[in-house]
Amino acid sequence: MRHALPLLAASLLALPAFAQVTPPLQRSVEQAYPQLEYLFQKLSKEKAGMTMEGRESFKAKDKFLPGKVATGLADVLLHLPKDDPRLPGMLREYADIADLTIGMDNESWGIYYYIGALHRLKQAGLLERAVRPQTLEALRKKLDWRSFVRTPSYELISLPTNYYGVAFSIARLRMLMGWEDTAGSEVLLDKMMKHYAAYSGEFGFSDETDGQGRFDRYSILLAAEICERFIETGLEVTPELKALLRKSADVALNSATADGSGFTMGRSLGPYGETAMLEILSTAAYLGVLTPEEKEYAYAYSSRIAERYMKFWYNPEIHSVDMWNGGRRTDTYRGKHRILGENFSLLHQLIATNEMWNKAGMKDVVPRKDLAAWLERTRPKFSLTRFARGEYDRALAIWRDKGHVFSLSIINGGQSQHDNSPYFPLPFAHNVISGVADSGPQNTQLLPKFTLADGSELIATAWMKDIQVTPRGAGQVLTYRQDALSKLGKNLPIKDARIRVETEYSLQPGAITRTDRYIPTAPLSVSTLSLDFPSFSSGATVEGNTVRFKEGAVQAFEVSGLSSCTAQPTGGSELYRAPYGAMNTIVRCSSGAFSMREPLVVRWTIRYQ
Repeated sequence: MRHALPLLAASLLALPAFAQVTPPLQRSVEQAYPQLEYLFQKLSKEKAGMTMEGRESFKAKDKFLPGKVATGLADVLLHLPKDDPRLPGMLREYADIADLTIGMDNESWGIYYYIGALHRLKQAGLLERAVRPQTLEALRKKLDWRSFVRTPSYELISLPTNYYGVAFSIARLRMLMGWEDTAGSEVLLDKMMKHYAAYSGEFGFSDETDGQGRFDRYSILLAAEICERFIETGLEVTPELKALLRKSADVALNSATADGSGFTMGRSLGPYGETAMLEILSTAAYLGVLTPEEKEYAYAYSSRIAERYMKFWYNPEIHSVDMWNGGRRTDTYRGKHRILGENFSLLHQLIATNEMWNKAGMKDVVPRKDLAAWLERTRPKFSLTRFARGEYDRALAIWRDKGHVFSLSIINGGQSQHDNSPYFPLPFAHNVISGVADSGPQNTQLLPKFTLADGSELIATAWMKDIQVTPRGAGQVLTYRQDALSKLGKNLPIKDARIRVETEYSLQPGAITRTDRYIPTAPLSVSTLSLDFPSFSSGATVEGNTVRFKEGAVQAFEVSGLSSCTAQPTGGSELYRAPYGAMNTIVRCSSGAFSMREPLVVRWTIRYQ
């Protein structure tokens, strides 16, 4: 019967939104265990030759996989009653799998996952039966933060700076396992907090780079993640960390949706855009940084996220999370070759955050039914969260209207991401506007692209200054400027000061308008000027530079400053797939060759219902 639950959940998709009562979080997360047991049985049977969706799991070059396997299977063991007759056999199978993976590559996050699993098994009194002595001794040597941190300088070895948190967690867990003293974890804690202070600036959100200005869901999640590491390893969370967590919780609540969807800006989204919300809000509830009312509705939102995972993201036909089929697209980092590890990490996030909610006193609580009304009543219609201010401004504007939540992230994607649309300064909203993972410069979604006579391709993505917000009518106007555009084609954004731009976003009920005033510093030969809008709406008709849609949230797309527009079905092209599904129509607007001597204004308006 337990295995029938996902099938039942899938059948409920046919019901109208919110027609059924959202189940308690605990009940949805209980459906994780049949999924894990299936993977446990499959792995025990197929061992190193295990395949999923035609991919050989252990040939996927997923260097976190042994740790994810260890933690996912430990979740199963820890869930079984101590008198369950299956437990002795599953402990032996766990030991066999540990022996199988001991020689495989397992790095950084994988080390953290693995040692965390061992610590939990030790706490439950199962470790000696789950891992054989010689294997445990080998793990003691291998599961070490020094594999990616140089000593005595304590410098990370070719890794982003947020990996100090991973190293700190491993050092603390090694101490709790009795494998080392506290010295390493204390130095790494100091390094981690100094990095956070250096790259979170005055506003409390961490730059993913060394100051390039990349802020995304992980920048908002990181404070919660650090708090989780403190809780997990028995440290008291400081008032300073709780204050940072409160800021993250504000952004999460301001971004929350009644249907359980999550963050919409940045890469590696899909279900991770939603589990990030779970981590932030469960940790905030446990640490008491939410008001009692916020706690109730944050729990209701978390329950919808878990329900959405089981109904939308889990595909019972393939016994797996599904980020790759049905018109969905993810980045290379989470490609289908990593399917086994993605299942284990996501299910573990659901289980761990549910445990946090349970500790916060919400186990089996029936979620509030009026989440949508509460969000409408209590969350600001518009909010601006600043990430950085100085030579360049970075911020996140959130606009709530007609049930949509638009997240306008004004940042620089920095190295490797500046030309990918998930990092463009666009008002992303579920089923209205979406980035395309690893889109590259060929898809410059909703940003005018100048192709110059010398072959240079320029867009306005990276050098924002002077972000200002003022009320206008029933909405808001947000403005900023850039003294240069970004030249495409390189790993890093390159300034091209031949054109500067002044940008205005007008956020009004039912309509968002972007106006760009492009100013050449000298006469400039332009070969083409183009603007693309991949839309989820369908049934397009074109009248001049206005495109109207028969079906979908977007009713019309209006453009001025370009010569002509066309609209065609996307035909299922991989170029136009969001993390959660396919876009239906590609609108293309363009102008032919011209000499740019005067300022040029390009404007588009999206009208939505």
